[in-house]
Amino acid sequence: MTINTNVMSINAQRNASANNNSLATSLQRLSSGLRVNSAKDDAAGLAIASNMDAQARGMNVAIRNSNDGISLVQTAESGMAIIGDMLQRMRELAVQAANGTNTTNDLSALDAEYQELWSEIDRTLSSVEFNGTSLLDTSADLVFQIGANSGQILTVGSADLSVTAGIDAMSGQSALDTTDTSANDANIDAIDTAIQAINSSRATLGAIQNRFNYTVSFLQAASENQQAARGRIMDADFAQ
Repeated sequence: MTINTNVMSINAQRNASANNNSLATSLQRLSSGLRVNSAKDDAAGLAIASNMDAQARGMNVAIRNSNDGISLVQTAESGMAIIGDMLQRMRELAVQAANGTNTTNDLSALDAEYQELWSEIDRTLSSVEFNGTSLLDTSADLVFQIGANSGQILTVGSADLSVTAGIDAMSGQSALDTTDTSANDANIDAIDTAIQAINSSRATLGAIQNRFNYTVSFLQAASENQQAARGRIMDADFAQ
């Protein structure tokens, strides 16, 4: 037995300190719900979980971006649908104006409606917007970040949105001919060209919207899996 050094006491103090540290860690985990509260708990796990958290949060933002893309495409497609309806009505008027039984007053009435529709189409082209961005007469591509990492983008090209080229083909037929009814055949041909351009653009936008929809579905599943994997690393297991 030694007098100055009490080994049993030192050992007891060491064990008590270790127990206190273990108790403090357990209480911290219970109160926070986390197994890893700092790097000392699991340095590698914390680094991995931090990267997973960044990916999951990036995916959630990408989901919002994709939903914005869906809304933008739907807005553009709705504008095209309205223009398409007006073109169909203009075609009806042009066909009706090509009838030799029309009187001068009849032709004037048909032409008045025709020109009003043309003016409304021109106004609609410049007024269809999404968050201040003009859509149907744009010359700029719109780029959407649809993933958590750089380079994961989807581009909606100006050619996909703009329908001015098809409408401009009608610039020479902005009114009906009220003197030579047979000349209205040119209006019918020009309108048919414009309608085909509108239909083609709407089909393209439909395909783009499907891409956005599939992207959202994938990102939702991927984000869920990332968060589940992070939870397995970070979350406390109360049974242990």
